[in-house]
Amino acid sequence: MAQQKLREAALDLVVRIGEHGGYSHLLIDQAIKKNQFDRRDEALLTEMVYGTIQRKLTLDYYLSHFIDEKKKLQPWVKWLLLLSMYQMIYLDKVPDHAILNEAVDISKKRGHKGISSLVNAVLRNIQRKGLSDIETIEEPARKLSVLTSHPEWLVQRWLSFYGEEITEKMCQANLTHKPMNVRIQPLKITREEAMDSLKLEGLEVEASLFSSQGIIVRSGNVLRTKLFQENLLSVQDQSSMLVGEMLEVEPTMMVLDACSAPGGKTTHIAEKMQNNGAIHAYDLHAKKAKLVTTRAAELELSIIQAKQADSRNLQDFHENESFDRILLDAPCSGLGVLRGKPDIKYHKREEDVHTLATIQFELLESVSPLLKKDGKLLYSTCTVDKEENEQNIERFLQQHPEFEMDSTFTSQLPKELQESAAGLSAYGLQLFPYEYDTDGFFLTRLIRTK
Repeated sequence: MAQQKLREAALDLVVRIGEHGGYSHLLIDQAIKKNQFDRRDEALLTEMVYGTIQRKLTLDYYLSHFIDEKKKLQPWVKWLLLLSMYQMIYLDKVPDHAILNEAVDISKKRGHKGISSLVNAVLRNIQRKGLSDIETIEEPARKLSVLTSHPEWLVQRWLSFYGEEITEKMCQANLTHKPMNVRIQPLKITREEAMDSLKLEGLEVEASLFSSQGIIVRSGNVLRTKLFQENLLSVQDQSSMLVGEMLEVEPTMMVLDACSAPGGKTTHIAEKMQNNGAIHAYDLHAKKAKLVTTRAAELELSIIQAKQADSRNLQDFHENESFDRILLDAPCSGLGVLRGKPDIKYHKREEDVHTLATIQFELLESVSPLLKKDGKLLYSTCTVDKEENEQNIERFLQQHPEFEMDSTFTSQLPKELQESAAGLSAYGLQLFPYEYDTDGFFLTRLIRTK
């Protein structure tokens, strides 16, 4: 009965995420709390939901050989089949007969005899006949799309930017789990103290190469630890920590964080400033700006003033040349974080990328006059799309001769990135998700010279 409850919860989640675009990580967290699953069931639920969403296009391809295209299935029935197939194909520890029986029981409970007969017949057919060979697909982009479950338009786009090798590595990396990373609150604890404490609680951890505050959690649930409960740690990807490291802030500075929610980078900058100076943080939504205020309070950082505003209009609130540093962590397509949020790839369209690139450029143009002469502007996104990244920066520099690339940017990157990052270019650093077990992420630093 417990397993049926678990699979019913998984089915509800994949339907909500797959059909309505809900945030996978938030919905899974809510389901775990609501059902009070133990740690083993929590891990299995997470694996089933993420795995099914992550490999949806591959599972669709396999299923298409067992279901007539003309047959219209109710969404929950299709997702039940995909969820069951994911377990049969990718989860070794769950026996096929258990998966099949649970699927039939759920379909009887939710539908009628015809639906349960169909579910039973399809899954038994798959068990008996095996899966179609994806290698028989001749068109390379289509094959990679099905093999790694990325929309074909996206594969084509990445191929045009990066070629076969990088595209394939990205797509394969997006099917794998990424370790969680945390950042210490350095005004209260050292990294060594934090790592010792986490090891005592049974976690396997190592120091991040990207930030002196960063810790990589290889195994164990850091969210349940004493340090996390006491707000001595913040969850933040290593790539995102690079922003705070590379903004080159100092105590007493005036800093603008133009798109700040939920506040991970904002609070990191405040910590780097030793909570001395002023950070003006903005977000388009009041609710999100409040998240920044809440997080700053939890970390006991008093220099952050978070407000709601469209950052394209900040010249209404601040004089030109007011800030020593500006961070523009621009709203983006999120195509660099597919390892942790696989649902994004199915809900984005190519036209969304064009729209976002336009907004990013408008933001750059709007906040740049607020920077002092010799001040530095750091532009970052969690995407791997050139239109949102290098092309925006190239265009901005062409139209704004008062700005140039900061020539010291590359030399201040961590040594490993200087030596081996595949995406280091004349316009900044593009991190790919397969390189350092991080998100796909772009950042660059401009300096105002006139």
